[in-house]
Amino acid sequence: MPTNPEQQASFWREQAGIPTAGNLRCHASGNVGATIASGSYRTQGMMVIPCSMSTVGKLAAGLSSDLLERAADVQIKERRSLVLVPRETPLSLIHLRNLTALAEAGARIVPAIPAWYHNPQSINDLVDFVVARALDQLDIDCVPLRRWKGGTQPCPD
Repeated sequence: MPTNPEQQASFWREQAGIPTAGNLRCHASGNVGATIASGSYRTQGMMVIPCSMSTVGKLAAGLSSDLLERAADVQIKERRSLVLVPRETPLSLIHLRNLTALAEAGARIVPAIPAWYHNPQSINDLVDFVVARALDQLDIDCVPLRRWKGGTQPCPD
């Protein structure tokens, strides 16, 4: 991966298939002086996807040793939206307690568990479902998603 911030932005745009227009900033993980590490820098919220149990544990304990952890800590202290998508399974009692502590502090926990009611046809459909549900927590609706309409539907044979 490139180390220059401009090259990193270009790399991530290419990976996501995003055009070159728009505002994308890449910060080194050790740069705890970056704008997003300050409560005075306004954000709509933050997503950590996927979120390791190591990160969950540090956040639950109020520890921040890098930019990701500091930025997430700022979201909690400023009472802004923080969405965590844990990646581990099974969950131990320690994991569950840490996730509970974060939920009590206002974080939203969105396990990477896809639904099946929308009859996914590919792995991408399953991924899109989880990403869309995580983005829903920030009121961002940019992933096409067949949403639940209620009622009963016959199960396919």
